[in-house]
Amino acid sequence: MCGRYALFGDADALTAQFGLDNAFQWEARYNIAPGQFSPVVQASPEGARVAVYARWGLLPSWVKDPRSIVHPFNAKAETAATRPMFRHAMRRRRVLVPASGFYEWKPLGGRKQPYFIQRADHHPLAFAGLLEHWSGFEGELVTYAVLTTPANATLTPLHDRMPVIIDDADYAMWLDPELTEPEALRPLLGPWAGAALAAHAVSRRVNRGIDDDAGLVAPEHAAS
Repeated sequence: MCGRYALFGDADALTAQFGLDNAFQWEARYNIAPGQFSPVVQASPEGARVAVYARWGLLPSWVKDPRSIVHPFNAKAETAATRPMFRHAMRRRRVLVPASGFYEWKPLGGRKQPYFIQRADHHPLAFAGLLEHWSGFEGELVTYAVLTTPANATLTPLHDRMPVIIDDADYAMWLDPELTEPEALRPLLGPWAGAALAAHAVSRRVNRGIDDDAGLVAPEHAAS
């Protein structure tokens, strides 16, 4: 599962890492939650990569009334290609979701202790995302969901699932608009097996959506 994440760091470095063709202004965020807007990276039919703001929580184009359904912020990688909610985006609208790290919660002493997970070398992550465009009485909405997969060894003590992380070398394949057969993407959808991930306990302030500052990702002793 991935229900909160952060995105911060040098703007030029992020632009270079994702190979963007637009001059995107990155805003540091430390507590991105479902329902909020955050950058995603998509490829145009011509192959150019651009970053756009989208709302976290998928709303397919065929939905008549967005109030009538739940807007899922995660999608299981194992079933996304067949579920009506996700299958079109899985074939036609895949994106990268830039992140510096993400949060998970572990039960401790009758409460849940949040942990921040990032690459041990602090290199930014790219989650596998699905994008949809909706148009209706609320206007035009661009929304996304993050794919999840079974947790790797680092995450298993915290949660049984984790976001699908796309390696830098696989960005082009994941974003390729000509690649429309989900089976070809299956090798990218397993638990992260690349550079080491590290997890550390952080403040429970992250539980409050109104808190969004660098102190949220600072290490703290796990509360008992």
